[in-house]
Amino acid sequence: MRSARRMLICGMIMAAGHLLPPLAHGEGTEDLAPYKMIRSLQYVQDSVVLGDHSAMEMQRFLLGTIDDRLLTGGPSMFDDPRNVDAALVYAMSGGNPSTLDKLAEADVDGHFDTRVTDAVRNYLGGRGSVTAKSLAEIFPEYKDRQIGPYLALVSANSVIRKDPALALTYFDWARLTAPGTIVEEAALRRSIYVAVENGWVEKGVTYSNRYARRFLRSPYASQFADLFVKLSVDHSDTVSEDDILEVLSFMDVPRRQEVYLRMARLAAISGKQRLASLAAERAQGLSGDGESVPRLLADLYSSLASVPSSDVSQAMETIIALPDEKLSAKDRALKEAARVVAEEVLKVPVLQEQEKAESADRDQRPAPAGIAAEDDDMNPTAVAVEQPAEAVDTEAANDGGPQEDRGLDPAFDGFVASGKSKLDEIDALLKGEGG
Repeated sequence: MRSARRMLICGMIMAAGHLLPPLAHGEGTEDLAPYKMIRSLQYVQDSVVLGDHSAMEMQRFLLGTIDDRLLTGGPSMFDDPRNVDAALVYAMSGGNPSTLDKLAEADVDGHFDTRVTDAVRNYLGGRGSVTAKSLAEIFPEYKDRQIGPYLALVSANSVIRKDPALALTYFDWARLTAPGTIVEEAALRRSIYVAVENGWVEKGVTYSNRYARRFLRSPYASQFADLFVKLSVDHSDTVSEDDILEVLSFMDVPRRQEVYLRMARLAAISGKQRLASLAAERAQGLSGDGESVPRLLADLYSSLASVPSSDVSQAMETIIALPDEKLSAKDRALKEAARVVAEEVLKVPVLQEQEKAESADRDQRPAPAGIAAEDDDMNPTAVAVEQPAEAVDTEAANDGGPQEDRGLDPAFDGFVASGKSKLDEIDALLKGEGG
C-alpha cells in the first residue's frame, strides 16, 4: 500500500515535469521536499479547472500526502524558504488550516514571517476583514514570490465588501501573473461576482467573455453560468443580445441550452417578459429530437412570461398541460404559481358579476312615474323632473361624511380578500426563487 502511494506521487511529479531521484535508492514521499510536492498539486489543480475532472481524486490524495509531509518533516526542512512558501500555498490551496497553525506555533527559528502567517490564518479562520490592512502592507513585499498570486486572492477576498474596486485590482494582478491556472480561474469567477453585485455591467461582460474563452470545462463553471445569467437578467436593459450571444458562442449546444433555460427561468420570475420569451425561444431552438425535458422547461418559462400579456389564455392551456412528473420540485412550484396567477387574471371579479345581475334586474323594472326612462334621454318630448333644493343625500348625512368614506361593497371586499390570499400563496411558492 505504501509502495503504491509512492509510485502514484512520483508519477504525478514526473508528469508535472520535475525530475525525481530513482526509488531504488530509497527515496520516497517522506523524503520529498514540500515545494516539489506543491508543484505537483498545482499541476493537478490546474488540470482540473482546464477540464480534467478525473484529477480531482488525485488532488485530494496529494493534499493529504503533503499534509503528512509538512507535519513530519521537522524544523530543519524549513531552512529552505521554498518549503516555507510551500506550506503557505498548501494552506491557501484547500489544505488543512490547522496544519499551518501547528507549523507557525512550532517555529522557534523564525522561518515563517508572522505577519504573513497571522494574516493567512485569520483569513482561513473566517476573520478576513481583520487581515485586510496587514495584507495590504505585506503584499508588495511578497508579490513576486511563489505565494504572490495566492496572497492576491486572499487580499481581494478580504476587501471584497468594503472596497470592491480594490478587490478587482488584486484579482486582476492574480490572474495576470498566473495565467491558465486555478488562480486565474478563481480570480475571473470572483471578478464577475464583484461586477454583478456592484452593477458594473461592462466589466461583468468583459470578465464573463474571458471566463467563457478559457474555463468552461472547470467544475466551477456552473457558478459562472449563474453569475452571467444574473448579470444578464438584472441588467437586461444594458446587456445586449449580442453580448449574450458572444459569451455563449464559446459553449457547446447542451451548455448553451442550459444557460438559456436558466436565463428564461430567472427572467420570468423577475418579470422580464421580453428576455424570458427570447431565452425560452432560444432554448427551444436548441432542443434536439427526443429531448423532451428541455423543451418542456422552455414551454413552462415562456408561458410564465406570457401570463401578464394578452396571450394569457394560451399560456394557461400550456401551463396546465405540462406533466408534473417531468418537472423538478422547484419547477412544479413555479408551475403552480403560474397557474394560480393565470386563473386570477382570467377570473371575472365577483363584484362585476353582481353589477351585471343588478343591471339586468333594473332593465326589467318599469321606470318610476315622473322620471324619464334611460331610453328617453334623447327624446325631445321627455320632461325631466327637477328635485327640490332641499332634497339631500340622507345616507351621507346620516353617516356624517361623504359616501367615499364608507366601507366598500361586501362583494368587493370578498374579491380583494380572495386576491390577497392567492398572492400570499404565490409568495410562499416562490419564496427564495428570486435569488
